[in-house]
Amino acid sequence: MMAAAETQETRQDTDHSSRFADRVAHYPIAPVFLERWSPRAFDASHMPEADLLTILEAARWAPSAFNIQPWRFLYARRGDNHWPVFVSVLDEFNQAWADKASALVLVLSDTIVSGNGARPDKLSGSHSFDTGAAWAHLALQSAHMGYHTHAMAGILPDAARERLSVPERYRIEIAVAIGRHTDPSVLPEELRGREEPSHRRPLSETAFPGPFPA
Repeated sequence: MMAAAETQETRQDTDHSSRFADRVAHYPIAPVFLERWSPRAFDASHMPEADLLTILEAARWAPSAFNIQPWRFLYARRGDNHWPVFVSVLDEFNQAWADKASALVLVLSDTIVSGNGARPDKLSGSHSFDTGAAWAHLALQSAHMGYHTHAMAGILPDAARERLSVPERYRIEIAVAIGRHTDPSVLPEELRGREEPSHRRPLSETAFPGPFPA
């Protein structure tokens, strides 16, 4: 029995290694950056509330301009009373696979910098940028814990605002599916072939010394 378990574990390790074999960093970085990717095949398992709150705690510690922390997270865990509403505010394409996730998170950003009575409120110029940093923290903490995340721009913003009582001052940025990865056979057929980690263009195409290249 022990040998069978060890064989299964070895096979899982091999599958994991082969999945990321083509993802090679040109400079030494922490493995979690290569292991984070955005699958759609989730196993519909239960996520303990403590796991989700740990992931959101990591997001809470993201940097922001003047430490304003414009991010807000609305969430539902699979099987709770909020779950059907969160699934319903995704577009049809994303509903086809994201309903197998363990948690859904709606990521919002506060577009207003509050004057707190000492000065007038003003529009924020960095709310989306800062909230993007929080999303990255969320995704990396999830990967560290053995979960996967998939951010979705394909949501129904008017429905989300109405059904989840989102005030007008908050921009609805994205929705995020979180869960354990499973075999792609659970996906609609047209998505199964896309269930592989993606690559990135070389650093030399995105980072330049001095001015923007001609």
